[in-house]
Amino acid sequence: MGKQVWRAVVAGGAVAVFTAVAAAPAGAAEGGVSFTRVQVNGGKPIVIGVSKEVAVPASFRMATTHKWKWPAVFLYRSGPGDRLWHAIETSDCNKVSSGVCDFNETMYFDPSVWDMHNSEAGAWKVGAEVRFEGDGSDFDDKGLTVYVKRNSRLTVNASPEPVSKNKTITVTGKVTRANWETRKYASYGGRQVSLQFKPAGTASYTTVKKVYANGSGDLRTTVKASKTGTWRWAYYGNTTTGPSMSSGDNVVVK
Repeated sequence: MGKQVWRAVVAGGAVAVFTAVAAAPAGAAEGGVSFTRVQVNGGKPIVIGVSKEVAVPASFRMATTHKWKWPAVFLYRSGPGDRLWHAIETSDCNKVSSGVCDFNETMYFDPSVWDMHNSEAGAWKVGAEVRFEGDGSDFDDKGLTVYVKRNSRLTVNASPEPVSKNKTITVTGKVTRANWETRKYASYGGRQVSLQFKPAGTASYTTVKKVYANGSGDLRTTVKASKTGTWRWAYYGNTTTGPSMSSGDNVVVK
């Protein structure tokens, strides 16, 4: 078997791209198939922005005596027909023993091409499926959960620069989140964000205080500047939104 791109092949070999929920596969489950060693993105969340394609690695082992066309693992919610349907590519069979194959897979999520909905952010189940030669298929729920998240962004500005020792500086910024439906970043208000500081000559940041963004996603706080160093904002995300760090803004203390 060659590499398979899991979309829909129509007459003439053209590829029909699914942009929403796909219909449940035709044919009753055949059974006689087991899927093991299933992994998706190393167990980490899948974080997607508004324009760049995200390639998500997956792998699994399939054992069956049936003649099959192609297998894959995928993400779904209420049932095998309610899946997060994007492009999926599976490798050739890496033979382990008679009737047992290991597969590598890549799920491709491209928000600039696929019609993504903000409601798709959150928890998804992992399923495995194989289509058999002739007709029929087998579907297994693997008891795994993968979170698909909207990317977030942070900006920062600390002023005045430079500043006299122990004088007050104001640190501002903004937290935004990917809107998959408009394909733009929008204000993400009400988020708790950490203000962090890294003294000059050191390698790590320390959280100084936590601040809530206003309804427009704007951040603003004041701190005393005791030493030269770099300030940044850090947001740790939630079940629908990925974490982010702003760039650092260096302030020289005289």
